[in-house]
Order: sequence, then structure tokens, then C-alpha cells
Amino acid sequence: MILGKVVGTVVSSSINDGMEGSRYLLIDKCNQHGEKKGDYLVALDLVGAAYDELVMVTEGSPSRETPLTISKPLDALVVGIIDLIDENDTVVYRK
Repeated sequence: MILGKVVGTVVSSSINDGMEGSRYLLIDKCNQHGEKKGDYLVALDLVGAAYDELVMVTEGSPSRETPLTISKPLDALVVGIIDLIDENDTVVYRK
């Protein structure tokens, strides 16, 4: 899993992913404190994440293993919106 912040959307006038109404987000990878790294990826959003939310992203073949994405041509998938991160009994991130 990768942590990242939603920093934008990606719109394409032509796409052949085999999924109706797919929504792609621009994600800036970040650390557990929500601090951005300046390392970006594009991920399909299945959870309805909003701008500036901290999300969990899976990359590679696991992205193609959900019922909606099986055998689809994608490399990154937003799988969750993070509300809180507790590290060593200390809350390091809260939505």
C-alpha cells in the first residue's frame, strides 16, 4: 500500500479502460504524517475520494484483482480514504 494525497483529477478525451464513468485522480505520494513527497501517480478512484484527502493506493497487479477491475489495463487503484493513523500509540495523522 502507498499513502498519498489527492492533488487533482486526470481527464482524458479518449480512454479505453473498458469501464464506464471511470474517474482518475492525480495522487502525490506522502508519508504517514500527510507530508507530500512530490512523487505523483494516476490512480482509478473507486471510493469517491475528494481533493486533499489522504488515501491508500495499491499499485501493480493487485489493482486488477477487484470485481470491477479484473483484467482491466490499470496500474494504480485508490482503495481507501484514511481517517486516522496511529504510530506507536501516538496519533500522527487525523482527518
